[in-house]
Amino acid sequence: MLTSNSLSQFLDELASSSPAPGGGSVAALAGAIGSALTSMVCNLTIGKKKYAGVQDEIQSVLAQSEKLRRDLTEMIDQDTEAFNSVMAAFGMPKNTEEEQLQRTSAIQEATQRATLVPLNVMELCERALILAKVVAEKGNKNSVSDAGVAALMLQAACAGAGLNVRINLVALKDEVFVGGTIERMKVISGRVEELAAETLALVNSAIG
Repeated sequence: MLTSNSLSQFLDELASSSPAPGGGSVAALAGAIGSALTSMVCNLTIGKKKYAGVQDEIQSVLAQSEKLRRDLTEMIDQDTEAFNSVMAAFGMPKNTEEEQLQRTSAIQEATQRATLVPLNVMELCERALILAKVVAEKGNKNSVSDAGVAALMLQAACAGAGLNVRINLVALKDEVFVGGTIERMKVISGRVEELAAETLALVNSAIG
């Protein structure tokens, strides 16, 4: 598992000639980092008298951001596993007409599954950005820049995951699935851009 490696090991594998891990796993990692930063701001807010009025809300945000951090961390390996499944389907025999049909079907199924992983990352990043905005507005002001970095990481993670969705869609023949996925992407991307802009506006206002 990639997530059991040290940071140096992960980066070495990422930099190698192996196509996986690649951008999809990096997008998931960026999302996990963004969620972790949100959790950090929560932890630096909880227990502070100055923020007594928002303790319950920040505790709730912390629980949610930690759940999202775990989910996004799992996506790091899931993206690589999905890619490997697609490659395995391409490696199936194609000597007979029946084998060719089975191979084509397997490729389509694996590619569709591989599309859903980064789409899930996009959805998780949207949810995580909602939390980053809360801590930017109500969390410890000494850490407001960290909330801003969280928002930037989540914005980048969502955009990166979107690229991986799109490149998989090119190979899919199911027009209903492709159309529905594109529409879902547009909605998520729009919300993420809006949330990121609002969060950064709060951060810049707080910093002055």
